[in-house]
Amino acid sequence: MGSNQPFTPPEETAPVSPAGRLRRLLEEGELVVAPGIFDGLSAHLVRRMGFLAGYLTGAGVAAAGFGLPDIGLVGMSEMAGRVSMVAGVLGEVPLIADADTGYGPPPSVARTVRAYERAGAAAIQLEDQAFPKRCGHLPGKELVSTDEYLARLGAALDARTDALIIARTDARAVLGLDAAIERGNAYAAAGADVIFVEAPRTVEEITRIAREITAPKLINVVAGGLTPEVEPAVLRELGYSIAIYPTTALLAVTNAAVTALRGIGGTHAVPLPLSQLEDFFRLVGLDEWFAISEKWSAPAPSGDDPANAVGSSGAW
Repeated sequence: MGSNQPFTPPEETAPVSPAGRLRRLLEEGELVVAPGIFDGLSAHLVRRMGFLAGYLTGAGVAAAGFGLPDIGLVGMSEMAGRVSMVAGVLGEVPLIADADTGYGPPPSVARTVRAYERAGAAAIQLEDQAFPKRCGHLPGKELVSTDEYLARLGAALDARTDALIIARTDARAVLGLDAAIERGNAYAAAGADVIFVEAPRTVEEITRIAREITAPKLINVVAGGLTPEVEPAVLRELGYSIAIYPTTALLAVTNAAVTALRGIGGTHAVPLPLSQLEDFFRLVGLDEWFAISEKWSAPAPSGDDPANAVGSSGAW
């Protein structure tokens, strides 16, 4: 006998976006290990080798894509183009993309977030350095104030439609760990999805960040950098949600290439192994670009109020 009830079609299951997939992984408590991607080949390797996510490293793109050190020389449009290419290779694998400082004031940050989302980024990382930024594992960084960064973050959160926003602080090197944790919690309270304290120096600092920041946390495990390498299982136990490895493949590829080129007659000295970031960035012209900066940097106005200065982590 037929039913008098109207037919209700089964609900269609909407496809899950890469950002939605990343959110689900974080909610499930999985540690997402995201190797650094710097070109199409490394993107293919991350996808084919079964990683849950990939990390588009600004330092790697600057060096491998443009032959430049990571000191703020690569612009938003150049990076967004790389996001598009890498996201296309990764397909359903979520891409976490480095967006440096957002490339300007809040309107520029909003434009960056929209461009990165259109290009396929599942998560967008924004940091509280002043422009021009530099690699978080190099000296000489300067910060913007907490209020200025919160304005950037607010613009990013308003502009995004699906992507996670990762708030990075470089305060550990400039103001100390207490300030870095304080900033991290302030950024979480403002709505950031994930907090990233750059460059802790010891396992004790890594543990304290995990304990005292009340939000999902990302740790940056930089081969040749300042942070000690900790096993993923330990990071998971501590409560980290994402571990990025931006330079692991990059330095390995560079060392292998130097060895191969020596084998076919390369004679000019390149010290091996390239195990320190300073050596790697010198390979792509760090000293020359710093010389230009030092020659043409304007002196600070004598009337600046020291109380308003955020500070620097030290000269090169």
